[in-house]
Amino acid sequence: MVTPAHSPAPGLDPTPVVPVAPAPRHPAASTTAPLRIGVVGAGRVGAVLAARLRSAGHEVVAAAGESPASLERIATLLPGVAGAKPTAVARACDVLLLTVPDDMLDNVVSMLAASGALRPGQHVVHTSGRHGLAVLAPAERVGARVLALHPAMTFTGTAVDLERLSGCVLGVTAAPAERAMAERLAAGLGGRLMGVPEEMRTLYHAGLAHGANHLVTLVSEAMEMLAAAGADDPAGTLRPLLTAALDNALDRGDAALTGPIVRGDVGTVQAHLEDLAANAAHTLPSYVAMARATLDRAVADARLLPLRAVKITRALDAALAGAPHAEPAPRRHRAGDPR
Repeated sequence: MVTPAHSPAPGLDPTPVVPVAPAPRHPAASTTAPLRIGVVGAGRVGAVLAARLRSAGHEVVAAAGESPASLERIATLLPGVAGAKPTAVARACDVLLLTVPDDMLDNVVSMLAASGALRPGQHVVHTSGRHGLAVLAPAERVGARVLALHPAMTFTGTAVDLERLSGCVLGVTAAPAERAMAERLAAGLGGRLMGVPEEMRTLYHAGLAHGANHLVTLVSEAMEMLAAAGADDPAGTLRPLLTAALDNALDRGDAALTGPIVRGDVGTVQAHLEDLAANAAHTLPSYVAMARATLDRAVADARLLPLRAVKITRALDAALAGAPHAEPAPRRHRAGDPR
């Protein structure tokens, strides 16, 4: 998760859509009874997670979301679930999912704790990749049981995501006493737990963002290059190549590297740089950045002679030094894409 997958954070006092009855003032003692779940932040992540847990037999009692997109997700993915303000959602459930953007999480937790909406024994779970348990300290101080559970997946906010959760890794940070709840939630989501130490949450999240978010940028630029070269189906042209490259990289790491840099083909790299500068200049900086990183890895494992590496480095330096400023190509939106 690395992602922009969340909807805008709910306001501190949105108008409730439907009144929601408060949950009992104590959590259910049974470890097999369905969980009573509330979700604050019905964005791409929250609505999907709640829908998957509901399909596993748990009860989603209420959801908070203000934007038209969030309200539509509640209606589509959680039909019949009451929409309410965050404090009402928190009071109605035994397990509270906080699926708001990272930068809003601290504020939302503090607000809910200060308002008296949280209670002792209640489970408060956030899905941020970056944050661990520290951000949940206000909830813990009022006696709530806290854990961080981040799905390592990118979300569309549609029913397509429900099956994609099967087998998904859930990065969990929790005290030993909360492991059982983490396992119940993972079972309901169809995922598998991976422990992430508190001090490593940000690095864990950076790895996911670098691999997924930056991959989207990389692939989009590659399609733009092919389109500029005249390809009528850039995605179809790349799909077999990228699928094989991804599978090979996941299986073999650096050993899967192929191409002109690993081979030391200075002339080919130079030709790439010249054509990019002439026809797709906005992609030149990222091509050079990734070429440098690839070059370093090829030299480190002795697959490329240092002399060849020096020549390629000089070509990369010269390409950036002589490149005019170029505006990014206009983004072409597909149907349903947010603008």
